[in-house]
Amino acid sequence: MCSKLELKVPPPLVMLLLMGTVFLFDRLLPFQIFYIPTLTVTLSIMFVVLGAVISLSGVREFKRAQTTVNPLKPENSSSLVDSGIYQYTRNLMYLGFLLILISSVIYTQNPLGLVSALLFVTYMNRYQIEPEERALVKIFGDEFKLYAEQVNRWF
Repeated sequence: MCSKLELKVPPPLVMLLLMGTVFLFDRLLPFQIFYIPTLTVTLSIMFVVLGAVISLSGVREFKRAQTTVNPLKPENSSSLVDSGIYQYTRNLMYLGFLLILISSVIYTQNPLGLVSALLFVTYMNRYQIEPEERALVKIFGDEFKLYAEQVNRWF
């Protein structure tokens, strides 16, 4: 099943658009369970830093393997990256983006923002990860299938 959205929107843009919805939810439907400014800011910064470190470590592993980091062109992959942290998650960069998105939910303390995080995971699975995996099966065959059986998509 193909879709016009498959592999069309860069994942960082998807994250930023959905981050905008977190702040929109907060503006239109303000609702906070609790708000401790120092803790909220500290936790949200920690999630941004953690997400950035995770995403950049994924980029570093791809560069080390001398393969493409362009998520819109998985067919250009020249090697299957399954070392380092990729032994634990297949979508390290997207996991990092999710943590950065969650940082905005922490910052606003509006639980409605979790809808945006759920939309991110749903969108990424359907329009980015599934098409990537189909391309990787074509390129790497059983090697990718075995890797996918052993390592979870997200965590």
